[in-house]
Amino acid sequence: MSDAEPQIKYQVRFDWGLAGFQALAADADVIVLADALPPVDAAHGFPTALGAHTVIVAGLATSALVADWALARQTEKGDRFSVAVVAVGERRADGTIRFAMEDLLAAGAVIDALAERGIDHCSPEAAAAAATLVGLKRAVKHLVTASETGQALAAAGRPAAVAAALAPAPDAAVAVVTDFNFPA
Repeated sequence: MSDAEPQIKYQVRFDWGLAGFQALAADADVIVLADALPPVDAAHGFPTALGAHTVIVAGLATSALVADWALARQTEKGDRFSVAVVAVGERRADGTIRFAMEDLLAAGAVIDALAERGIDHCSPEAAAAAATLVGLKRAVKHLVTASETGQALAAAGRPAAVAAALAPAPDAAVAVVTDFNFPA
């Protein structure tokens, strides 16, 4: 692998976890952390200061709101507004990242919503994430509930957290965050 940044030429980019954040953050106007479900064990996260980057968190219920926010920032800028979407993932018992499919679906939802608003110059990675969501849209509720994270939350007595993540979020707002607990 080279140190080249092949996604830099695209307006919408996609990657995974803390390493993905580090790879995409420098050249993005905003980083969207796609995090569909709360962590099962937040105490084992990796606290990360997000520095001077503009970072927002999106779930399945807030993807359209995030896309509207990005379109408004692009209008304010008067030029292309680059969006790096990073699926957060979960942490395995051995400390490595687990590619949580619910975060892939949330990332796909954000990317698809951006495309619906005309922010659609996507990297192949971003296009694949959006296609995953589009292809599975009718099964999202079941997939998230049956996912490894969804099942772990239910087993921990937190099924309401899964239901809340899937419910419409009419009062939600986009907020810039200054730190985040990455799972790995």
